[in-house]
Amino acid sequence: MRLAVTLLSGGLDSTTVSAYARSKADRLVALTFRYGQTHGREVRSAAQVAEALGLRHEVVDITGYARLAWYSSLTNPQRFRVPADRLAGASREAGEDRDIPNTYVPLRNTLFLTLAAAYLESMALDAIEGEGIPTDDIDARIYIAPNAIDYSGYPDCRPEFYEKVRETLMYGSKLWTQYGVPMEIETPIIRLSKAGIVKMGMDLKAPLDRTWSCYLDGSEPCGRCDSCVLRARGFAQAGYPDPLPARPGMG
Repeated sequence: MRLAVTLLSGGLDSTTVSAYARSKADRLVALTFRYGQTHGREVRSAAQVAEALGLRHEVVDITGYARLAWYSSLTNPQRFRVPADRLAGASREAGEDRDIPNTYVPLRNTLFLTLAAAYLESMALDAIEGEGIPTDDIDARIYIAPNAIDYSGYPDCRPEFYEKVRETLMYGSKLWTQYGVPMEIETPIIRLSKAGIVKMGMDLKAPLDRTWSCYLDGSEPCGRCDSCVLRARGFAQAGYPDPLPARPGMG
């Protein structure tokens, strides 16, 4: 019994990973969080992606988190402005600038993984204690879409972070301490370039036309934030047209 939770933000990366997870699980739930981000476009995109993939979709309201993680342009636009053209320039590769931008949300992935693990553990305990499925037959996994190659330098996108948090979640769970069933964390695209992610998404026939990557709201992506620049670079290097509307000044 392969039980899984996939973290779906509605962007290119998480959509690709969710399409991948769909073929790896018997029971898969997509989780999306309203964490107080500045706009709801990504949540709407996540719902459209989940529908296209035929996934059960849970949207969880944790908007109060923004009051705690207020030191970010994604949760506090009144104080911080999303940086533009930070990764611009043909000679400057993604991730080269190691200054962590203000789009980093304090400990966001740590929180998301904890909440996903709580949902997954509930699924697994119900299967064991409610359905009587033997523990040896339970496989429990969280799918998440960090990337350590083409990214903005966030500390919670590195492989070593996921190694440490996996151990923490295991030792804090009944599933592991009583039943010996680990909760694995799958990061399928962590070592892929953005072009590699685009190719993977296309191969999986992921609904990339329903995704939203821009840090800002609007009818079209801004074309200037880190996420837009990385996405555009990925599609260009992969040799595919971006299915979203053309970005201003980018054809």
